[in-house]
Amino acid sequence: MKIKHFVIFITFSLFWSCSETPKHIHRIEGTQLNVNDSLSENQQIEDFVKPYRDHIDKDLAKVLAHNPSTLTKTDTPYNTALGNLMADAVYQMTNPIYKNRTGREIDFVILNNGGIRSSLPKGDVTTRSAFELMPFENMVVVVEISGDRMQELAQYLIKGKTAHPLSNQFQLHFNKDESISTFTVKGKPIIAEQTYHIATTDYLMNGGDHMNFFSNPVSVTETDYLLRNLLIDYFTAIDTISAVSDNRFGPNN
Repeated sequence: MKIKHFVIFITFSLFWSCSETPKHIHRIEGTQLNVNDSLSENQQIEDFVKPYRDHIDKDLAKVLAHNPSTLTKTDTPYNTALGNLMADAVYQMTNPIYKNRTGREIDFVILNNGGIRSSLPKGDVTTRSAFELMPFENMVVVVEISGDRMQELAQYLIKGKTAHPLSNQFQLHFNKDESISTFTVKGKPIIAEQTYHIATTDYLMNGGDHMNFFSNPVSVTETDYLLRNLLIDYFTAIDTISAVSDNRFGPNN
């Protein structure tokens, strides 16, 4: 028994003696290196990257459509030609997918003004234009919400007074006291007991831009369609862009 205890003691002694002593950081030193034109390029790296860059530049320069006039996200306070274009594009490209998968149609589209990251200049619309408009990897989803939640959506828009992209199936007008004057989808008043199928992005569905009316939805259907890819397909299909700001959302005239 004594021999057994001695062997166990030796084993533990060897184990602890082989363990590394914990290391601690005592000091960190660094030097700020400004990345600017004063740094010479590494020709070997440049030669390696060039074929890939040229290939990407060629793809991004591909002309998809023609834009007769420059479009921005700030041309009018409540809805813009660019925002309307994007929302209407999502409806046109997503509705057939949704109908094929579910047998139902999308009621309307809502995106967010902050998600539009650039203007769309007059002239050629290229693949690069789509990447500049929508650099994020946002997926289009269709969210089903109740009529009560639609009222929350309306209040969100009225209180925020922001030109969020809305498709032309949606009409919301309000009075000076911010009460609702007109609120329709596809020309019909909102019904509390009815549900509505809204195309948006996964970012907004998850509460992005404080769109909390999407929380606890009745259902969510994924389209597997990146918003940027949708825009590329849309521009390719239409050839020439036609977009205008209108009165789908704003104060009652």
